[in-house]
Amino acid sequence: MEASMKRILVLSLSMLIAGLPCFGAALGTNARAVIPKQVQQIINVDYRRMKNSDTAMQMKTKLMPPNMKQFEDALKDIGVVVDRDIDGITLASFRSSDNKSLQIIGIAQGTFPRKQIYAKLTKQKIKGKKVDTAFVYPMSGGMQMTFLDANTMLFGDQAAVKSALDARDGSSMSLNANGEITDMIASVDQGTVWSVLDSQGTQTMLKSALGTASDLAEYDTLKNRLTGSHYTMDFDHGVDFNLNVVTSDNMTAATLSSVLKAGLLFKKMNASPTEKTAIDDTTVDSDAGKLRVHFKADDKSFQSLLESPMFAAVTH
Repeated sequence: MEASMKRILVLSLSMLIAGLPCFGAALGTNARAVIPKQVQQIINVDYRRMKNSDTAMQMKTKLMPPNMKQFEDALKDIGVVVDRDIDGITLASFRSSDNKSLQIIGIAQGTFPRKQIYAKLTKQKIKGKKVDTAFVYPMSGGMQMTFLDANTMLFGDQAAVKSALDARDGSSMSLNANGEITDMIASVDQGTVWSVLDSQGTQTMLKSALGTASDLAEYDTLKNRLTGSHYTMDFDHGVDFNLNVVTSDNMTAATLSSVLKAGLLFKKMNASPTEKTAIDDTTVDSDAGKLRVHFKADDKSFQSLLESPMFAAVTH
């Protein structure tokens, strides 16, 4: 429980993948079409807006998960200049058709030098294979890639890409058929970094955030009343982070709020000066069946937090 503060801040940033981080613009039509209905989490990162903030770029460097770095390296191998060509990336995790595992796809949006990319693929003797109605090309790291349109690229391992193309081509249902998730997206998709999670993804996130408190019998009851969650992070004036956990009733939200508040107070007793400032900058409350966590700090304070033992303990 003493770790609840650091986890609620960092996990929501780095979870992206077990995270997965991602981006802050509305999803395009083609991007929505390839995300299967059984989505557990979507993370979206607006690269263009992040580049306007030194703090945002430091956070991206600090928290970038290995699979994101792997993807950027694979893009470079086929001639994409990440800082120039990519506007944003979306990562989506979804349950497989047998509901026994999670698959992950990435969707990059930007202005891609397609002629140069195809020329480089040809030079490297990389040939596309037709999957459904698309030509899919192997990338480094075991990933595959296809263009959904001139400005949208889909990537992932073979099984995940096939599932995504099936959703687009009508062999299975897509995100557009998932009203709960699409409704949450509408409330956050203007953030520089935003994410939405279904009930199962929310349970996983809070279990990590609550630490040992999640082992209590009371949490077992509460977790079944979590219906979803979403967060945004913006960097226009310092750092502004907002997390909303949607529950089935006011009592559940209020109880979760109390647990998190107690965790913050406990953590503050042994926190470093930087961590105490972060705790003071965090508010936890509940309203209309939602647990709300808000963190706001200026650039200098947040950059200090990135270098603190609190962040190091969770991100490494």
